[in-house]
Amino acid sequence: MNIEQMKIVIKEIITKTDLTPCVVGHRGVGKSAGIIQACREIDRKYVSLRLGQMEVGDLVGIPFREGTVMHWSRPSWWPGDEDPPTVVHCDELNRAQQEDTLQAIFQFVEPPAEGLQRSLHTHHLSKRHKVIVSINPPDGTYQVATLDRALIDRMVMLFVETDYSCWARYAVERELSGDVRQFLAGNSGMLARQGAPMDLQVEPTERGWEMVSTLRSSCRFPGDLEMEVYAGIIGREAAITFMRWLADRKGRPVTAAEVLNDWALVADRAAGQRDDVQAATVNDLIATLQASPALEPVQEVNLVAYIAILPRDLRFGFVKSLLKIPKVALAIAQDKYDSVVFDAIQTISREA
Repeated sequence: MNIEQMKIVIKEIITKTDLTPCVVGHRGVGKSAGIIQACREIDRKYVSLRLGQMEVGDLVGIPFREGTVMHWSRPSWWPGDEDPPTVVHCDELNRAQQEDTLQAIFQFVEPPAEGLQRSLHTHHLSKRHKVIVSINPPDGTYQVATLDRALIDRMVMLFVETDYSCWARYAVERELSGDVRQFLAGNSGMLARQGAPMDLQVEPTERGWEMVSTLRSSCRFPGDLEMEVYAGIIGREAAITFMRWLADRKGRPVTAAEVLNDWALVADRAAGQRDDVQAATVNDLIATLQASPALEPVQEVNLVAYIAILPRDLRFGFVKSLLKIPKVALAIAQDKYDSVVFDAIQTISREA
C-alpha cells in the first residue's frame, strides 16, 4: 500500500480498535510523516519515541522508594489520564540498541487484554491513548534487530511502498519546487528504489484470527486494502484464501445459527453440502453448543433435523461430540428422537 492508503487504514484502526499498527517501509518513503498527518486528521496529539536512542529507564521511569515500597516515576513522555487523546509513536522499534530495551517495550506495543489497560511495567495507559509502531524491514540493508515472531504476532503489519502518484499529490499540497515535480513526473524511477521484499514471517495464529475478527467487526476498509491489511496479520496465503472464501458465498457452509434458528430456510442447502463443507457446519455447531448449551424447544427440533440429514459416519461423530455436552445430551436423548439419534448412540455404546 502507499502512504495515503496507510493513513486510511491507520485512522480506522486507531479510532475504532485497541490494536497496534506497525508500519513497515524503506527509508524515506514517508512512514513518520504519514503517521503524523493521520494523527492530525483525527485530532490526536502526537508523541514520538525514538527507541534507538532510549534505555529501559527512559521507558519505565526511575525507581524511588516511598516508605518500604518501591515505585517508578512516570516518564515525561507518558500521556496522563486527563491529557488530550494521544498517539504514542514507537519509532525505530527494531533499532533499539539494547536487548532489554526491546524486551521492555514488548509489553507496551501489545494490545491490552479485554477489560484491561495497555501497560508498561507499573504504568497504565488510558484507553483514550493509542500506540503505533514503525520499522525498517530487516532485509540486510539496515542496522536493525530481527523481531521475534511473538512480537510480530501482536501487531497489524502494514507494508508501505513508494508510489509516484501518491508522492505527486503530496508534493502539490506541500508546494514543493515546480522543477522537482516536473522532473519526477517524467522520471518517476528516480524516487526511492525499494530493497528486498519485506518478509517478516507473518503467519496465521489464533491471536491473528482474533485480530482479523476485531477489524471485520469494527473497521471498514476499501476493498483493495482489506486483503493487504489481513495479510499483515495472518500472512498473504491465508489472507488470499480467506478473501476468496468471503467472495464465494454460494460455497459457504451453513452456520450453526442458521441450523438452530432458520432450519426451514437452509435444510435443502445443508443436505446438499459436500462432506468437507458439512464438517465445517458440524464444527461450528459443536463450538456454539459448548459455549451456549441451553436450547429452545424449536432449536432442539432443528438440531435433531440436521442430525437426520447427515451421512452415517459423520452423524456418529457429531452425536458422540454432542453427548459430551450434558445439557445437549439430555435434549437429544429423549425418546421422541430415537428414530434419528438412537442408532448413533447404540453404535457409540458398543464402541465404548
